[in-house]
This record gives sequence, C-alpha cells and structure tokens, in this order.
Amino acid sequence: MEKYFGESTPKLGFGLMRLPKEGMGKIDIEQTKKMVDLFMEAGLNYFDTAYVYDNGDSERAAKAALVDRYPRESFTLATKLCAWMGAHNEKTAKQQFYTSLERTGAGYFDYYLLHALQAGNYKKYDEYHIWDFVKEQKEKGLIKHWGFSFHAGPDILDEILTKHPDAEFVQLQLNYADWENPDVTARANYEVARKHGKSIIVMEPVKGGALANPPKAVQDIFRKASPNASFASWAIRYVASLEGIITVLSGMSNVAQMEDNLSYMKQFRPLDIEEQTAIREAQEVINGIKSIPCTGCHYCTAGCPKQIPIPEIFEARNKQLVWGRLEEGKAGYADAIACGGAASDCIACGQCEKACPQQISVIDRLKDCAMAFGK
Repeated sequence: MEKYFGESTPKLGFGLMRLPKEGMGKIDIEQTKKMVDLFMEAGLNYFDTAYVYDNGDSERAAKAALVDRYPRESFTLATKLCAWMGAHNEKTAKQQFYTSLERTGAGYFDYYLLHALQAGNYKKYDEYHIWDFVKEQKEKGLIKHWGFSFHAGPDILDEILTKHPDAEFVQLQLNYADWENPDVTARANYEVARKHGKSIIVMEPVKGGALANPPKAVQDIFRKASPNASFASWAIRYVASLEGIITVLSGMSNVAQMEDNLSYMKQFRPLDIEEQTAIREAQEVINGIKSIPCTGCHYCTAGCPKQIPIPEIFEARNKQLVWGRLEEGKAGYADAIACGGAASDCIACGQCEKACPQQISVIDRLKDCAMAFGK
C-alpha cells in the first residue's frame, strides 16, 4: 500500500515543453520518437504537456511520438488548461480540454492540471468554474486524476488548498537553487502542500537548464563530491529525494540529455548524507549570486507590444552576472535583439510581469539590461 498518492510512480517524468527543434522552429518528431523510445524502454512512462506549449505543437508531438505508437495503458499522460493564456472567457477556457483530447488522441488524461496558478490569475479558475468542470470530466472517465500547477507564495497556496481540498496533487517549482529564494518560495510551498497531505509533481528541477551548467564555484563542489556525476543529476536527484514526490519532470531537449537522465534515474537512488552536504554548500554559493532567475518559458513574450525577446536578453545578461563573461554577454544581446525589440524599447506596460511564473520584476531588469548593454 502506498504511503502517499503516487509513491510508486517512477521518479523521472518526461516534460514535453522543451522538445528538440529542427528548421523553422518546428519540433523534431523523429528525435522526439527516439527519446520516447529510450524513456519507455527504461521502464519510465510519465509524460507531461500543456495546451499552450509550442502553440499546441507539444500536444501534437505527444500524439505522433507516443500515443500513436504505444498501447494507451502503457503510459501516463498529463496536460493542462490555462484560463489566463489562450482563453478569453469561460467557453474558450473549457474548450481547451476538448482541443487537447483531439490534439493528443489520448482518449482520456491520466493527470489533468489547472495551469500555472499565480497571484494575478488564480481567481480566473473560479470565475470560469474550471474546478467544477474538471471534476465533471473525471466523473465521465475523461480524467483519472486532477490537480494544479502553481507559481505564487505559500499564503495563496494554503488558501487554494483550503478551498479545494479535493485536489489530488500539486505541481510545484522545486530545485536546490530556489529552495530559499524569496521570489519562488520553494521550500515554503513544499511545506504547505505536505501540510495539506498533497503529493507533489516537480517542475523546473534544473531551473530551465541553468543547473545543468551552474556557476564554476558550484561545479567545483559537485566535481569534488562526485567527479563523474553530471550537474543535472544533482538537481534532479535532490528533488526526487524529497518525501511526497510523485515524479520529477525533466524538459529534455535532445537524446544526449535523455541518456544522461536515464543513467541515474532508471534505478533512482536518493541522495546520501555526504551528497546532501554538497547540495547545501552549492546553495550557499548560489544564494550569493544576483542572477536573473528566468527559466525561459516565454510566457512574457506572448503579449509584448514591442516584441522584446526577454528570456534571451536575460540569458545574455546572466552570462555577465554569473560568469563574468562581459563580451560574450554583449554578443548574446546583439543576437537576441537582431529580430526583436531592445531592452530600452520597453514601455512598462506590465503584461510580462503578470505572466511571469518566476515573479521577476521584468521592467526593472530590462532597465538594468539596457544600461549594461547600452540600448
């Protein structure tokens, strides 16, 4: 008997948000198929997508690479409904569910989530009666389990779970870099979820890929502790070792990343005491670095009136802040704005800050980037 909901689920899930791309930015279906095959052959079977990922192409890729090629009972598929992006009213919000069924061809969803609840949007899900809607779909057998993904603070999480105690699980951003980050409140959110008895699906364990290539001081700590372990392995195993975790979603973008993740998660081993000590040392280092905590989700760019490539600009600035690579940062900035607006073009409309799951003060950060890069 399981101690908590989802305890027996394999601890690595395949996040389909950052799939490999080919020409014109289209998802590379053939490489995705290879990744799916490797994942399934390893005995893993949890796949996560969303209505809004890649303008729906992520769900279509799930159909082509997974649903059309494997028996339905052999895998677990999760997707999400976003009441604040791609929806204009209750009807269009609910239509996302039916569109997702059509795109994936899955017949039903094993896990269904209300997507990216945060301070500025979570009441939309009440306004549009989405909580009752997903429960109705579960009664019809079209959803097996339902919950929500969350990007705000512990007070709001406590409010939501108190109001909706029948939510079966919560999806949270947890990683060792954000554990005590006051903007993400990872530890506090984890504790609130567990206080309510909720199991957790982990998103952004590698912080948008940043922890696969952490600052040099962190790399030195991990190399000393385990010379042959990949940096990503530390991040994923850290959160997979927490109590109450259903699975940890890794947004793998190529076969090499898949092979690395499988090398240590096919037979998952929790961190031991010495490894936990190395993690704490890494956390102390990261807490002293004032980087921009962007994960590159691009939610901020969808409605930018100046078409500013905000994640790419922040990535360029982080090359300077984290690594001290001033010229490389300048070159990255030039590439970022070649086909979009500059940081100085920001008109402070604020739509980006409302959409940002990381609660970044985007406007102020863009001002800093404009000063650092000269435009």
